[in-house]
Amino acid sequence: MNVSIESLLADAKYLVGRLKDHDVAAEALAEQTSSLQKDIEARNTYQENLKELNKVAGHRPRSTLVLGIQQENCAIRSLQNENDELRQSLTDHQNALELIMTKYRHQMVQFMNNKNLLQVFPSKSTFSEDEKQDLVKTQMLMDKVPVKIYEMAAVMQKAIHIDDQAYHSHQEYISSLEAENSGLRDLLLITNGALGSHFTANTCTDSDAAMESNQSVSTVVENCDPMSDSCTNAPESEDPLT
Repeated sequence: MNVSIESLLADAKYLVGRLKDHDVAAEALAEQTSSLQKDIEARNTYQENLKELNKVAGHRPRSTLVLGIQQENCAIRSLQNENDELRQSLTDHQNALELIMTKYRHQMVQFMNNKNLLQVFPSKSTFSEDEKQDLVKTQMLMDKVPVKIYEMAAVMQKAIHIDDQAYHSHQEYISSLEAENSGLRDLLLITNGALGSHFTANTCTDSDAAMESNQSVSTVVENCDPMSDSCTNAPESEDPLT
């Protein structure tokens, strides 16, 4: 009785292990199936795009496609150069803005020090007239400095905003040109493939015709008698006098 129970437990453990193996195999098959389905969908999408490109390429000659690709390449190069220039100008603007902000901080510190210095003195009666005028001029200049700095900062921020807008517009135009260029390249490849297949078909037709002509010539040569001047299958020439 004990032996039968132990054997049943061993068989149950074995079956459990087999079930786990089957589960792992089923998961692997499910992953493979999903990957194959994705590949099939990608191939179907590629075939649809290829059909659309073939339709478009059928209405445009090869020279037009090549010319369009060359023009798009030139436009992309010029836009890339402009993009580099815009990046350089943006870096220069940022450096100038950092310099302006550094000077602004320095002026504000100096302004606060002068303000604290004015607050230390008990009254303006201890100064002479010239010193009072100098203090008034200094105060007016210090009052004008933050306004000028704010104006310069506003101008720099506006310039940076304009440069950012121009940069983003150029980036969008470059991306659209690159997409159109890739489409034109695909059309050119499709056109080259069609021309290659047409040339191969013409070559095969010419070779078949040449082989048939060679076979006919060899047949005529075989029917000719080497000791006589005429062939066996050739019709006899009639005497014009009879």
